[in-house]
Amino acid sequence: MDDVNDLSEADAANELMRLARSIRKHNRLYHAEDAPEITDQEYDALVRRNEALEAAFPHLVRADSPSKGVGHEVVASPLSKVTHEVRMMSLDNAFDAQEVGEWVARVRRFLDLEPDAPVAFTAEDKIDGLSCSLRYEKGELVRAATRGDGQVGEDVTANVAHIADIPARLEGDAPDVFEIRGEVYMERAAFADLNTRLMDEARAAAEEKGEEFDPAKVRQFANPRNAAAGSLRQKDAKVTASRPLRFWAHGWGAASAVPGETQQEVMRVIEGFGLPVSRLFTRLEGLDALLAHYESIAAQRADLPYEIDGVVYKVDRLDWQDRLGFVAKAPRWALAHKFPAERAETTLEAIDIQVGRTGKLTPVGRLAPVLVGGVTVTNVTLHNRDEIARLGVRPGDRVCVQRAGDVIPQVVENLTPDAKREPYHFPDHCPECGSEAVAEEGEVDVRCTGGLICPAQATERLEHFVSRGALDIEGLGEKTIAQFHGLGWLESPAEIFRLRKRREEILALEGWQAKSVDNLLAAVEEKRTPDAARLLFGLGIRHVGAVTARDLMKGLGDIRRLPGKAKEFHEYRSENPRGDDEKVSPFNTRMLEAVRRIYEVRADGIGTAVGHALADFFHEEHNRQVWADLIGGEPGAGEVDPPVYEVETVESPVAGKTVVFTGKLETMSRDEAKAQAERLGAKAAGSVSAKTDLLVAGPGAGSKLKKAEELGVEVIDEAGWAQIVAAAG
Repeated sequence: MDDVNDLSEADAANELMRLARSIRKHNRLYHAEDAPEITDQEYDALVRRNEALEAAFPHLVRADSPSKGVGHEVVASPLSKVTHEVRMMSLDNAFDAQEVGEWVARVRRFLDLEPDAPVAFTAEDKIDGLSCSLRYEKGELVRAATRGDGQVGEDVTANVAHIADIPARLEGDAPDVFEIRGEVYMERAAFADLNTRLMDEARAAAEEKGEEFDPAKVRQFANPRNAAAGSLRQKDAKVTASRPLRFWAHGWGAASAVPGETQQEVMRVIEGFGLPVSRLFTRLEGLDALLAHYESIAAQRADLPYEIDGVVYKVDRLDWQDRLGFVAKAPRWALAHKFPAERAETTLEAIDIQVGRTGKLTPVGRLAPVLVGGVTVTNVTLHNRDEIARLGVRPGDRVCVQRAGDVIPQVVENLTPDAKREPYHFPDHCPECGSEAVAEEGEVDVRCTGGLICPAQATERLEHFVSRGALDIEGLGEKTIAQFHGLGWLESPAEIFRLRKRREEILALEGWQAKSVDNLLAAVEEKRTPDAARLLFGLGIRHVGAVTARDLMKGLGDIRRLPGKAKEFHEYRSENPRGDDEKVSPFNTRMLEAVRRIYEVRADGIGTAVGHALADFFHEEHNRQVWADLIGGEPGAGEVDPPVYEVETVESPVAGKTVVFTGKLETMSRDEAKAQAERLGAKAAGSVSAKTDLLVAGPGAGSKLKKAEELGVEVIDEAGWAQIVAAAG
């Protein structure tokens, strides 16, 4: 997996798009359909990767970012919807003691506590169940709801009436309104009995009908969490009544009065109301005590009657919780400390190569099925060519496999490195399209150079081509591209501009009306004279992001000059290879000078990586064919006719200065802001340095703002920038 700091803007945007789509899918499968396809650790890895990318590229944060949501929206369901009076949040995760220590330190800093001031926390085991909120009014249970997306859940009041742990009336004196929150779960033994019963019932039904019984067709639950969720979210409460569900409380939501001043006090009151609380719930002071309790629970994990996946810590004082508040979708005052990976041994039966949507060749190990932490594992990522070499793995080797919080599952050790077997040879051509597969200098990932002609990359490349930052063709979205590509109508960008010839065929498709077809075709026609920088960015050439594309076009002017320049640079590097005494660097001085001379670029941000990427792209015959079909070598020779690129500038206070934008811009896109800077004669840079003159900081500004303050760079907000733009006319 690429380090986020090594990614180009285009690669980062594409990966964020894939992550949003993948996390959305797995949220739906887990929260709405109770049918997850990946482990909790694999899901956590996706979320952490998304967070890392958003931190490195805050201007690329998507409107549908997973970091903005909790759970999954309630999909079509026979259960009615319930809007939570107080949002049901999720928790931030920690995966080791260092991260827990950092969280404790952040709590202390936020509260501005003295170094020796004690801080108390509560700690309890994190059960793997389905979140549920129970609303009591004057002590009577009036409604129960699942979490859903945190704002809207499903009404399961009739169903929880059959869970013995949930009283219809609270014991003692309760507040007029008190919402108790916790987890519905199923114990391990009950889960096993339920699956056995489902199998027996299916067998008996087949025998009664005189049919042959096929165990493979019996729908059994994959784990206790799925069983609990599927049992609670039933239209027929009688089904829920037949399932052995349990509940325990871990907090509260809406309340007319809170019966206590600390987390521990309120939880003990809830316990007194007649609801179960974890027997491992306790109050502790300090980091060392938290970690010791974590180790104690981890040691008991295998013997507990239910599944847990970590320990939850909460700041004990409620007034401190109020001060700490929330960030995004989680409270600052709580943390889930997840358990580490579990391991097992098995045989690596084969190594297959999968081509990702950005062309990366990822080796996937096919394993003899093995149970790891309650989940059967049959496939494992081997990351890249160097990882295979490091492990020395070959088909037939015995390997140690783990489910972890990074890339999951994974091989951690080759147990038979000395066995007499041929070493594995990583392919040098793409298995999907036959194009060369290469690793750039200094990189470990091998990528297909097929680009737009590679079937594994085609749809995502086309999605990027029509995206907002590129040609911005309205109406040509993900589903439409997939549909047209599947029909063989869209194999390359040029074919987008030939869709007008398929009007009647599109109209014959289900869901298309004359108006929608004509609107789409009109949107396509509007882009026949596109902005050259947007067009270049849309081609998805590695390392050529939106800013780089503009910088290239400012130097070249006519986009049709680019293939010749790329060829010239390819010939230069072939005739002038790097010497043994020269460092491998993206800004090697001699090669950098050649890049800027040949490509006629003046921007400091363009280095040798861009020069090599362009040369590699145009070295492939199929890419040159795509280019010729789309653009051609002279005006009117291709499907589009981009005009010569010109940057109109006006007199302004920022002319000749370097401007950086950071944080969330609320009135314009990042690309629009950078275009404004260029029109005002400024240079829009991507990072803060001693050369930066002005930082425009929106909400959520992070490390760039801090660095600017350290360097004494002038900082203004978005409103201040708008005043500069308006004054310049």
